[in-house]
Amino acid sequence: MEIIPVHIEKDIEPSDDISELISQNATLNDGDIVVIAQKIISKQEGRTVNLSYVSPSLLAQGIASQYHKDSRLVELILSESKRIVRMKNEIIIVQTNTGFICANAGVDESNVKDGYATLLPIDSDISAQSIRQKIKKNIDKNVAVIISDTFGRPFRMGQTNCAIGISGLNPILDYAGTKDSFGKILRVTEIAIADEFSAAAELVMGKTLKCPVVVIRDYAFDVEEIGVDKLIRNDKEDLFR
Repeated sequence: MEIIPVHIEKDIEPSDDISELISQNATLNDGDIVVIAQKIISKQEGRTVNLSYVSPSLLAQGIASQYHKDSRLVELILSESKRIVRMKNEIIIVQTNTGFICANAGVDESNVKDGYATLLPIDSDISAQSIRQKIKKNIDKNVAVIISDTFGRPFRMGQTNCAIGISGLNPILDYAGTKDSFGKILRVTEIAIADEFSAAAELVMGKTLKCPVVVIRDYAFDVEEIGVDKLIRNDKEDLFR
């Protein structure tokens, strides 16, 4: 398996066509998995906010004062969230409107101009599907597309990249019913391969290398149109809610 960096030097704007930029800067093969950093998707989809236009609510102001945050950012966090999961040590963990449990609802000031912040795409599955379809239409290559973002992890230090949008592959590799090397039947082993591809891609993406796209090559997978919801544990199966 190869992990191939795709460098894109320009700052992404809403007028850009990401599928076209990928095709211009990478040679794609049928069966490639294209992993794209969320930040360029958000920029292209106009999910960049000028903080000077944000009017914090009284709730946002109260939280910001208590947790030493910019009240405008807190307002964006609240607007992008279904609920607050936990607030502690100046960290706000929420469930986003799309169902992810993460810090700050994905609201981020990195890699944008001062005074601006980016929000997560409204529907990253649709974003991934659109790019996949355009690549097929423009250069006649069948690829899978993953949109990734950096998340913290409960009970472990450090962050890792996870899939937040998927098109063209099943995000779970299910071993249930197969036998291990000792002939025992596996019953519950499910590997989150979309997250593993995202984490592997981040090793070459970095945060400062202008490498927002990675191509993963020579990994066999079944082509399926299954979204990121399959990776999100529902309330009934969650032992910690």
